[in-house]
Amino acid sequence: MNLRGRNRINAEFNMSSMTDIVFLLLIFFMIAVTTMTTTNALDLVLPNSSGQADEVETVAVSVDSNLKYYIDKQQYPDDELENGLKNILNGQKDPNIVLHVAKGVPIENAVKVMDIAYRNKFKIVLAVAPK
Repeated sequence: MNLRGRNRINAEFNMSSMTDIVFLLLIFFMIAVTTMTTTNALDLVLPNSSGQADEVETVAVSVDSNLKYYIDKQQYPDDELENGLKNILNGQKDPNIVLHVAKGVPIENAVKVMDIAYRNKFKIVLAVAPK
């Protein structure tokens, strides 16, 4: 009488499915980590120094909602804006402009000031409100 069955239990373990799962998890975490990092700057506490920082002189150019141009709170007509900037920034080593444009002003008005800065090789920065 043969009491042993024909079905024998195989003690071997197939690792191919386990490696597939490990590689899928690896790819998932690689993609998740790269998309979660949005800032390129570190929050650092900087040391104190007794030295002086370089003062950079800037000129503020503003365009209000009535499409009027101002250079440091003094109103200029749009056709005299370039000459006014040249007179104010004449003699500065690195002339800098901070452009303040009111919300809702057409982009053409901001581009006009940027074009003046580009033609005269002035550095320009567009000021925005933080979120």
